[in-house]
Amino acid sequence: MRSVFALIVVAALLCLAGPVVAQPVGQFPFALTREGQMLGAVEGEVAFFRGLAYAAAPIGPLRWRPPQATVEESSEMRTAYEYGAPCAQQLLADASEDCLTLNVFRPFGVDGPLPVLVFIHGGAFVSGTANDPLFDGARLAQAGLIVVTVNYRLGALGWLTHPALSEGGSGNYGLMDQIAALHWVHDNIAAFGGDVNNVTLFGSGAGATSIALLMLCDAARGLFHKAVLQSVPGRVHLRSRQEAGAAGLQFATELGRPADLRGAEPRRLLAAEKKLLATSPHSFAPVIDGSLVTEDIASGFAAGHESRIPLIIGANDDETDFDSEPDIAQALASSGITTDELRTLYPDLAQDSDLAARFYTDKVFSEPVRLLARLHAATGAPVFRYRFAYVPEARRKTLEGGHGRELQFIFGVEGVPGAGIFSRRDREVASRMRAYWVNFARSGDPNGPDLPRWDAAAGNDRLLLMTNERIASGEDPFAERLDRIAR
Repeated sequence: MRSVFALIVVAALLCLAGPVVAQPVGQFPFALTREGQMLGAVEGEVAFFRGLAYAAAPIGPLRWRPPQATVEESSEMRTAYEYGAPCAQQLLADASEDCLTLNVFRPFGVDGPLPVLVFIHGGAFVSGTANDPLFDGARLAQAGLIVVTVNYRLGALGWLTHPALSEGGSGNYGLMDQIAALHWVHDNIAAFGGDVNNVTLFGSGAGATSIALLMLCDAARGLFHKAVLQSVPGRVHLRSRQEAGAAGLQFATELGRPADLRGAEPRRLLAAEKKLLATSPHSFAPVIDGSLVTEDIASGFAAGHESRIPLIIGANDDETDFDSEPDIAQALASSGITTDELRTLYPDLAQDSDLAARFYTDKVFSEPVRLLARLHAATGAPVFRYRFAYVPEARRKTLEGGHGRELQFIFGVEGVPGAGIFSRRDREVASRMRAYWVNFARSGDPNGPDLPRWDAAAGNDRLLLMTNERIASGEDPFAERLDRIAR
C-alpha cells in the first residue's frame, strides 16, 4: 500500500507541474513531457521509455509533409513500455507509416542534469530501426548518460522528390524527422534528467551521413553540441533536385497512379519502391534541396560551413567484402587504378576479392574520413580520429565485411540478432571503446583514467588505432596509400 500511495502522490505532483524542467528522479520512472505524463519501466539499474511520439503520425494528408506537432497535452498518464513500430520498409513485417517515435534510456535513481547521447541509425536510408535489440541503450545509460534512439521515415516515404509534393519541401522528410526529434529532445529531455545544453549525436553509415548534414544545416544549429561520425562516406555526391525529381517520376510511374500519391496503400508504395531500388539502389537518400541541404558534405566542410563542435570521426578497417565475380570486376575497373598498381598499394593481399574490398573501404570511407577530420580540425574545433580494426575473437576465422561492427562494442549488447557473444578480451575492448564515447559525451574529450591516450588530430594525421593487438594513438600507417587514392 505504501508504494501505491507514493505512486499517487508523485502522479499528483506531476499534474501540478508547469513547463518542462528537470524533475527529481525519485522512486518511479516518471517523466512529465510537453505531451503529458509518461510512465516508463525499470530493468536493473536502467529506466526506459519506449515508443514516445515526437511528431504526429505522417499518414493520410500528412504523408510526404514535414513532421507536424503531436496532439495537445493529455492529462492522462501514458505508459511507455513498448517500442513503436519501425518505419515502413521492405523486410520488416511489423513496420508502419505511423513510426515517428523515439526511445529514452536513463540510469534509474540518478538525478540530472546528465549528458544526452542521441543515436541516428543507419540502413542506407531505406531500412533499419532504432528498436533493433543491438541498439539497446542500457549499457550506455548505466555509465551515467541519457540515451535517445530515433526512428525516422525511410525509403520513398522518407526521401521522395516529386512535383506534386513541392508544397511540403519535397525530398528530405527523413532529415526533417531527425530535426523534429532533436527539437523534442530540446523541449523534453530535462524531464528525464537530461542536460539540454549537452547533447551529442552519434551514428554509423547513413546515420553518420545524416549527422554530417545536420552539422551543415541551419535548421539544426544549437540543437546538439558534439558529434560522432562512424563510417561516414564523406565524399559522397548527393543527388540534385533534378536527379531526385526524375527518380520520383519513375517511382510514380511504377506506382501506376501518379495523381494518387497520398492515397495509395502502403503495400503498393513499398512494391513500387522495391522495383525502383532493384535498378537504381540510391534512388531514396538525401537530396540537395536548396533549403535544408545546400551542398555536399565535403564541399560544406571545405568551406567551413559546418557547426564548429567537438568531433569524433573514424571508419572500420574492413567496411565491406565482395564474393561475386562481377562485383569484384566492377569494383576493380571503377577504381581508376591498374591492377598492378593496386597490388603495389596492397602488397599483402593476393586475392582480387580482397583487393576490391580493401580499395572500396579506403576510397569510400578511410580517405574521406581523413579529409573531413583535416577540414574540421582546420576550423579550430577539437577532432579525434580513429580506425577500428578489432575483430571479435570468434569471428577471426571467417572474416566478413565489418561495416557497423563497432556498434556492438559501443552499445555492449550480446546474444541478440547481429551481435554475437563476446570473449573476455572482446569485452575489455568494448569497455574501453564505450568509455571513450561516454567521456566524449560528457566533456568533448574522449580521454579518461585507465584509457590509452587518444591524441587529437589537429595539425597532423594522428589517430587512435584499435587493433586485435592493442589500442594506441599513432601516425596513420596508411597515409601514403590514402594520399595516392585521394589524387
